[in-house]
Amino acid sequence: ACAGFPRVSADWILGPGLDAVTLLEELTEAVDLGVEHVSLYILELHPGTDLARRVAAGELQLAPDAETEALYLGCVEHLARLGLAQYEISNFARPGAECRHNLRYWHNEPYLGLGPAAAGFLNEVRYKNVADTAAYVAAIRAGRSPRAEEERLPPERRVRETAMLELRLTSGIDRRRFAARYKEDPVALFAAAIEPHRADGLLVVNETSIRLTRRGLLLADTVIADFL
Repeated sequence: ACAGFPRVSADWILGPGLDAVTLLEELTEAVDLGVEHVSLYILELHPGTDLARRVAAGELQLAPDAETEALYLGCVEHLARLGLAQYEISNFARPGAECRHNLRYWHNEPYLGLGPAAAGFLNEVRYKNVADTAAYVAAIRAGRSPRAEEERLPPERRVRETAMLELRLTSGIDRRRFAARYKEDPVALFAAAIEPHRADGLLVVNETSIRLTRRGLLLADTVIADFL
C-alpha cells in the first residue's frame, strides 16, 4: 500500500492473542515500510458477537486491565520513538500526517456524509442516510432527501459536545479558540467538571488549554462524561 499511495494508515486492536514483543515488532515494520499514521484501539466486547459469547463461556480470557494498560502505554512510547506522536487517544502520526477528516469530528466542525448509512453534520443538523442502497438510490433519483434521521442540536449541547470531543485530543481544549467560538471561557463554564479531575491528576489546566494527562487519557470516558 505504501508503494502505491501517498498516505497510509494502519490500525491495531489490543485484545486476546497479542504479546508485547510481536506487537512492537509489527509497529516498527509498518513504520519502516512507510506508514505515517497509526490507530491503536483497545478491544471492546459487543453483545451478540461470537467473541462476547466465547468470553462469557470461559473459552477465551481477556487480559487484566493493568496488563492492557501497560501494553497500550508501551505502544505509545514505542511509536514516539519511531517518530509518530500521539495526537488523540487512539491516534498517532508523523508531524503533518494527522487525519484531517477525523480532526473535523474532534473539533465538532461540519462534514458532509454521502452514500447509504453515511452520517453528516451541516447547518447545525446531524443526520444519517438510509442504510439500504436501493432505497438510497431511489430517493436520489426521485429528487428526495435520502436522510433517515435528523437532529438539530441546541446551542448548549453543541458547546458541551465540542468540549467533550476536543478533550480526546492530546492538545485538549484550546481556551482562546473555544472562547472566540462560544463567547465563554471553558474553565469557568465547566468548573464543576474540571476541579475534581484536576485534583485527581487527570486534567491539566493552564492559560491556553484544558487537557487530559497521560493517566487521564486512559480514563478519558470517565472525565469526558462529566463535561456532557
